[in-house]
Amino acid sequence: MLMFWGILIGLLVVFVASAIRVLREYERGVIFQLGRFWKVKGPGLIIVIPVIQQMERIDLRVITMDVPTQDVISQDNVSVQVNAVVYFRVVDPQKAVINVEHFFNATSQLAQTTLRSVLGKHDLDEMLSERDKLNADIQTILDTHTDQWGIKVSNVEIKHVDIDESMIRAIAQQAEAERARRAKVIHAEGEMQAAENLVKAAERLGGDPRAIQLRYLQTLAGMSQDGQSKTIVFPMPMDLMDVLKKVAN
Repeated sequence: MLMFWGILIGLLVVFVASAIRVLREYERGVIFQLGRFWKVKGPGLIIVIPVIQQMERIDLRVITMDVPTQDVISQDNVSVQVNAVVYFRVVDPQKAVINVEHFFNATSQLAQTTLRSVLGKHDLDEMLSERDKLNADIQTILDTHTDQWGIKVSNVEIKHVDIDESMIRAIAQQAEAERARRAKVIHAEGEMQAAENLVKAAERLGGDPRAIQLRYLQTLAGMSQDGQSKTIVFPMPMDLMDVLKKVAN
């Protein structure tokens, strides 16, 4: 008789021990009773009746998921390899358990296809220079599709855009050509400004003969100060040339 009661008490202790569950602050338990959804419990100490009830434990913390490297063909037919990282968390444990099987894998697959789809609509230059915009577009699409799974995608970051070596050389040549073009434009603009200033100076000097004579004397003074000069050429004033032409005629 004592053995019977000992076995009974032992079974009761095992039953109670298996029914007690402790959930941390960031965990929730989705309880099913005889196969039907019953309620979400936690955090803290909860009771799950063995055999009759089953519990799925869900973590509510932000999950960092690496998106594997994807081969993407850009809109300008450039082949690149892109990888990214997605930050998401479960906001509705019931939907995350009932509406999708293995929400982590489902979110990972969706992120891969969305990454290829979004980047394939843009040129290579946009992939390299407008990452913030592309990140926001991918995050919006993922968040919309995962809402029915009880998932909130908080952020998406494109980590690397790897380009073929031949394409890197082509981009470098293009950048060098662009720098050369800008240098020529700046030089041409400088020549134009210098010409405009010379024309204005000539107009101002031509308005007063004394100004021309003063400039003439300054030029001679500068030439005489050069100790290395062996020969000095004296320019003949244009008005004197006009007088000589009249005399000759």
